[in-house]
Amino acid sequence: MRQILQDLKTGETVLAEVACPRGKSGHLLIQTTASLISAGTERMLLEFGKAGWVEKARQQPDKVKQVIDKIKTDGLMPTIEAVKAKLDQPLTLGYCNVGIVQDAGGRPEIMGFRAGDRVVSNGPHAEVVCVPKNLCARIPANVSDDEAAFTVLGAIGLQGVRLARPSLGEGFAVIGLGLIGLLTVQILRANGCRVLGIDLDSSKCALARQFGAETVDISQGENPLPSASSFSRGRGVDGVLITAATKSNEPVHQAAEMCRRGGRIILVGVTGLELRRDDFYKKELSFQVSCSYGPGRYDPEYEDKGHDYPLGFVRWTEQRNFEGVLDLLAEGKLAVNQLISHHFKIEKAVAAYELISRGKEPYLGIILTYGEPASTQAPSADLGVASSKGELAQRPSLIKLRETAGSSRPAAPTIGFIGAGGFSGKVILPILQKTGARLKAIASRGGVSGTHLGRKFGFEASVTHTEEIFADPEIDTVFITTRHNSHGPLVLEALRAGKHVYVEKPLCLTYGELEEIKSVWSENHAPEAPPQPEGPILMVGFNRRFAPQIQKMKALLGGLKEPKAMVMTVNAGMIPGDHWTQDPEVGGGRIIGEACHFIDLLRYLVGHPIIKGTPFFTKQDGPQDVASFSLKFADGSIGTVHYFANGSKAFPKERLEIFCGGRILQLENFINLKGYGWPGFKKMNLWRQDKGHAAEIRAFISAIINGNPSPISFEEIEEVTRTTLDIAHD
Repeated sequence: MRQILQDLKTGETVLAEVACPRGKSGHLLIQTTASLISAGTERMLLEFGKAGWVEKARQQPDKVKQVIDKIKTDGLMPTIEAVKAKLDQPLTLGYCNVGIVQDAGGRPEIMGFRAGDRVVSNGPHAEVVCVPKNLCARIPANVSDDEAAFTVLGAIGLQGVRLARPSLGEGFAVIGLGLIGLLTVQILRANGCRVLGIDLDSSKCALARQFGAETVDISQGENPLPSASSFSRGRGVDGVLITAATKSNEPVHQAAEMCRRGGRIILVGVTGLELRRDDFYKKELSFQVSCSYGPGRYDPEYEDKGHDYPLGFVRWTEQRNFEGVLDLLAEGKLAVNQLISHHFKIEKAVAAYELISRGKEPYLGIILTYGEPASTQAPSADLGVASSKGELAQRPSLIKLRETAGSSRPAAPTIGFIGAGGFSGKVILPILQKTGARLKAIASRGGVSGTHLGRKFGFEASVTHTEEIFADPEIDTVFITTRHNSHGPLVLEALRAGKHVYVEKPLCLTYGELEEIKSVWSENHAPEAPPQPEGPILMVGFNRRFAPQIQKMKALLGGLKEPKAMVMTVNAGMIPGDHWTQDPEVGGGRIIGEACHFIDLLRYLVGHPIIKGTPFFTKQDGPQDVASFSLKFADGSIGTVHYFANGSKAFPKERLEIFCGGRILQLENFINLKGYGWPGFKKMNLWRQDKGHAAEIRAFISAIINGNPSPISFEEIEEVTRTTLDIAHD
């Protein structure tokens, strides 16, 4: 299918061919018929992409601080690589989508939608979109696709109006008469309010007058302040909605001067926010920033999980605001056809963005129209099977990226890669590409990131259905780098398909999954298990044990028989409680999701089984990510991991200290290693941080090629996983 993407490094807009997104529980799979370019928002993204590095930094000072902090802890080169990787990710454009429901998650009685329903959503500019059900609304029969395309923008204006609490007969000013501003004018008029529209574009002022507003045309020298005084009969307006997009602080200042005592100012657009205290103090003005479409925005419980807010407590949510706008359209109280300046077919979408970028031709509402529906049929059981020539056929859920190519090394594995996030593109794939393995297919649910990384690293195909990978007999090795809750199920599918597995930590999130994985692994490794007595390799991404400085520590400690005492301090940093990694059902929490790394590291350095893990958590509300846990080993060694999310970023992120036989080893941030009391060893410093990712992946690929056991035994993987679960659930 075709989708509009933007390159953040260059600002270039492209119409890309990507695999159709995969359906998801609680989401609607929608075939797009039309979408609206939000010229204001999308123009800002275009300008940001085309800006140089310095200008990008000036526009995001908070990101600059993050970069500086990362340089202090990780070094210059890793930070530069991280920034480049971030800018390398394609940005999906658009959030005003109209289409036909193809699939309602298989549960239409719960979803409230059925296949064939005509709906609006905040889906991007793409032929097929997958959108959470609470971000969709059914379109009335008498509302055209062109009209419905304005629903999401209308909801943004409507939410601003709701926050302003207008009452019949009040007078409001609207600063900025773009699409949202003109829709806001009409919504205020529908509330029985008098409206003063302010803009520097005469044509937009003329449209506002058609909708019943008085106007101030700045381009004609008209002054907003005396005009507002006259409009309000000298009393000051009851409120101002700012729907402009500018870096200037002047709109907020002017809004304050226009208002009466006790007036309300609502920021819907984007402006400078250096407020003047006197503006608000003398009149006791209220100022509020409106959040997009309304209650529920950016709340994963509402948007991703589909948990609606009770009507009796939250009357207007995102979805109900969509419905409110659609009702206004159906009743003829919201006129939008006058706002459409251009139509472009999807294949001419790049020309639409060139129109916006050049700014030489007037434009307002730009509608993209889509041709014949692309099939969104899910793959059948044999879709992943290669043809007689070993090629993956062209299908909606699969995009062929290049011709079939063999491996550059004899007996090298053929890879199916599941997951296309930032970590995969920045760390795993650049290493895997150099191993000589055949990169056959990469899977991502949405299709965009998988197609982008697939082209970049030389995969033969991009898919959105993991069945394509598991069913392909040529693919003998699967990499899994998805969200944590999918690790266990995907590992089981891969093992049952007889494929080697590399899964990023953690192995799984529950005891039940661990037992099932153990059972399947044991069946595959029984002496009589066909077709390969050795069975497939299972590897978890515990990379730190492969780091060069850890290898040096292991070698030094190997000559000592005494028990070891170890202290691992992890300055993990705060992650918001609503981040997916903190969700017990999705990320498992940070102990399972990340602290397992350090349990494995200490287990590796001791070389003996863990016999007990004892956790201590701080008493706090929210995520349990400030903890210490002690480990006791079979040889008498002890280890303590301090995993703290409440420290300063200026402090090193990871520090390991080992005391043994009158000697000490200290490793700081995988850059500087010092030895105290070691004959012939004082230090081992690196120019750049190396946490062992490259050595780990090379060891995994080498084991497959040479028919060797997994670089980490299953017994150790199970032991570390079980200990981690015990600590997290203590």
